[in-house]
Amino acid sequence: MDPADLTDVLDSVRDFIRTEVVPEEERIDAEDAVPERIVAQCKEMGLYGFTIPEQYGGLGLTASQEVRLAFELGWTTPALRSLFGTNNGIAGHVLLEGGTEEQKKQWLPRLASGEVTASFGLTEADAGSDPSSLTTRAVRDGDGWVLNGSKRYITNSPVADVIMVFARTAPDAPGNRGISTFLVPKGTPGLSVGPKDHKMGQFGAWTADVYLDDVRVPFENVVGGEEGIDKGFLVAAKCLAHGRLHIGAVCVGMADRLVHETVEFARTREQGGKPIARFQLVQGLVADSVTDARAGRGLVLDAARSFDDGTDMVSGPAAAKYFCSEMVGRVADRAVQVHGGAGYMRGVAVERFYRDARLFRIYEGTSQIQQVIIARDALGRAARG
Repeated sequence: MDPADLTDVLDSVRDFIRTEVVPEEERIDAEDAVPERIVAQCKEMGLYGFTIPEQYGGLGLTASQEVRLAFELGWTTPALRSLFGTNNGIAGHVLLEGGTEEQKKQWLPRLASGEVTASFGLTEADAGSDPSSLTTRAVRDGDGWVLNGSKRYITNSPVADVIMVFARTAPDAPGNRGISTFLVPKGTPGLSVGPKDHKMGQFGAWTADVYLDDVRVPFENVVGGEEGIDKGFLVAAKCLAHGRLHIGAVCVGMADRLVHETVEFARTREQGGKPIARFQLVQGLVADSVTDARAGRGLVLDAARSFDDGTDMVSGPAAAKYFCSEMVGRVADRAVQVHGGAGYMRGVAVERFYRDARLFRIYEGTSQIQQVIIARDALGRAARG
């Protein structure tokens, strides 16, 4: 996208979030739902397809452009980003990374417009950050495949029109091998979704378990067709690397909002007849949070540049996700501390963000998985025995 056009997009999104979404944050948290008016506006603004190439109806942002947009999205409740995050991220990129041209033409324009919401069906009860123990199976039967198994914590599954299901097609293959990806549309017989999960935070962002009981899909629903069989993990790894960069940027945006809330409170809250901003111990907390947020921003921008030029598409995103997800937790904790008792009360923004931030250290690869990725990239064969 042209820099001038990107500036216009960022300005529009910033205004939309701060004037339309922020006033609705408490309602979203209380009702566990994003108002339909907000959803419609997101579709009109092209937010359901900002990473999807222009030829398929999206905005076609590069990674460096995308993270700047994600900085803006992080300013408000993560439920907003979750509406369209899977379309642009781990689900949409399944098609971008591994789909046939026919599959891209069929699905990507509908993802970009928001007509279709997609989910990424990888995680299972005993297969989270390490999918090598994935047990969902797909068996070839005539001119199609039959899928059996279950998935856990699948984002947007209660409203998904299509789920990218990862299943074993070669049960005897070791570890991460022998996994394929299948397009399973809503309404396919045997596909069902459990009740919405009741989470610690991130209300308005829906997750649920997905069940597959003799789900039959045609052969053309294998992502990548014949060449895509048994390549599901490779596709998933690429999707997750991109997603980690995006999550790191969202965490930076959230940290910026937390710094803003902390500074405004410290300026106006008085103790002993003077604002607590005068107390050096409070200043220390603010300084640490400002420094953390700036460090995260610099790391994400650097990792995005390396992702775009192809020099680092593994370790950089992992480092960005690892540092920034841990960083925003520290910033949220300091924000609550500066607010004192008020920071522990429902209805105060920093209390909600404190709950929301915790999940970022877990999904799309825990902090410990990111450590392994980063270390193995640095150490090479020595780390793998």
